Amino acid sequence: MKICVIYNYAQHYRLAIFQLLNNKFGCDFYFGNKMKDVKKLDYNSLPGYKKELRNIKLFSIIYWQKGAVSLFFRNYDKYIILGEYYCLSTWVLLLLSKFSKKKIYLWSHGWYGNENIVKRFIKKVFFSLSDEILLYGNYARNLMIKQGFNPGRLHVINNSLYYSDQIEIRKQLMISTIYSDYFRNGNPVILFIGRLTKEKRLDQLVQAWKILNEKYISTNLVFIGSGEEEECIRKETSNNTNVWFYGPCYDEQKISELIYNANVCVSPGNVGLTAIHSMVYGTPVITHDDFTRQMPEFEAIIPGKTGDFFIKDNLEDLVAVIKKWISASNQREDVRRQCYKVIDEQYNPNFQVEVISEVLK
Repeated sequence: MKICVIYNYAQHYRLAIFQLLNNKFGCDFYFGNKMKDVKKLDYNSLPGYKKELRNIKLFSIIYWQKGAVSLFFRNYDKYIILGEYYCLSTWVLLLLSKFSKKKIYLWSHGWYGNENIVKRFIKKVFFSLSDEILLYGNYARNLMIKQGFNPGRLHVINNSLYYSDQIEIRKQLMISTIYSDYFRNGNPVILFIGRLTKEKRLDQLVQAWKILNEKYISTNLVFIGSGEEEECIRKETSNNTNVWFYGPCYDEQKISELIYNANVCVSPGNVGLTAIHSMVYGTPVITHDDFTRQMPEFEAIIPGKTGDFFIKDNLEDLVAVIKKWISASNQREDVRRQCYKVIDEQYNPNFQVEVISEVLK
């Protein structure tokens, strides 16, 4: 069984799952060459890497991966392809597979629940052309079942980061003075880790933080990452000594200490892998409750155990939910264990490869 993996871009945070797939199946990997400001993985760290494809933007979000279609005529039995319906070369590969014995497995978010009539039709046709579908969560799977898809073709593999490295680091973690040393106070710490983009609605986080400090309890606010919204956030928090712009960081040892010692991680917009990164080091996550506008990782949040949801765009509710969590310091160790449990059981590369292995059989 010879497997070809075609992805839109070689995101650095996917290295662990790609390496496991390579170790188990000896996959050949092909990656697109463009994806905004996301750091690219080091191709030398992935033995199965073969070639970088050129992502050619056609119009709006529609693009073509130059060189992808030719891979269909090579000696591969199965193809794992990122399931983006707006990649036209993927459509061609799916259509070609209908005239051969080769199998295509789409790795995709699937359904969000906010699709209009046109998008629903396009997605139904697109996903129906694949042999099996690998999904990031049960929410999407349930929506697709309602749309008439065969449940037996829908497989939830969740998402992951550098799990094996992270749990080794986690074993050594302990409470430190990293925040009291920096802020010169013992205030609770609210954290955000990820790209500082408009989609994350960090303006709401800043507003909620200000209200908390003015009306209820003094807190510190920490941003790990950089992005288009950084300048705006800096202006909103200028001259405030209780804010720390730590900046981008790819050193897991440093990141782990920052997350472990925070009280809560808050992402008012969609949450994505921020939830997984925070919870692997035991810190609960708060995000909004409109799942049609969420990323699939929201499913890792178990209200009252590993985090919570607030009413989308409701600042008052966001303040109340953050206040509840930073006030529950006596439950911190239990919450830490609950976060670990979710990640260790479902959101790691080992879980993903186990599911994928069963599907490929």
